[in-house]
Amino acid sequence: MKLIASLTSPYARKIRVILAEKGLPFQLEVDVPWNADSHVPQYNPLGKVPVLVASDGRVWFDSPVIAEYLELLGVAPVLIPADRKAALPVRQTEALADGITDAAVAAFLEANRPDEERSDTGLARQREKILRGLNALTARVEARDGLNGDALSLGDVAAGCALAYLDLRQPTIDWRHRHPELASYAEALLARPSFVSTEPPRG
Repeated sequence: MKLIASLTSPYARKIRVILAEKGLPFQLEVDVPWNADSHVPQYNPLGKVPVLVASDGRVWFDSPVIAEYLELLGVAPVLIPADRKAALPVRQTEALADGITDAAVAAFLEANRPDEERSDTGLARQREKILRGLNALTARVEARDGLNGDALSLGDVAAGCALAYLDLRQPTIDWRHRHPELASYAEALLARPSFVSTEPPRG
């Protein structure tokens, strides 16, 4: 398998964490889709990472689809319950975490636009999405809704990647102070070898 990814992409990190947890061998091809010489559009017409090229040559994107594909390989640990009804809370937590990430990415891009093009209203809207999302994620962590804790689920993986991305790109959102329960949860999660080995470069 080959994974095409940016080292700072939280969506690609989600897949790299899954691959590490399952011990699946793969080739990592680093490609930044923002660069003019990016080859990502050759694999994904949307020009987004991650992209997984399976052993049979089939190409899969984006991260929820790739996560589903990797789960179907039948390699432990199980991150998505086989029962479709039991899987719904896990997928909902993944969607919530990915939504927080979506807003954080949008805010990062907006903040880096030229002053005359930047929208303060747009930035405020994305920040509100993040804050509401963190409130909801805290409630799910407290209720263990779609999260397995020590056993780990796809919801946990997505949540960890979202929170770590806030540290990387939105450090002014002091989510640890606002949500101490979430901070304790994340501390244990981000200490896992799969998260440590996929930590993005800073700067």
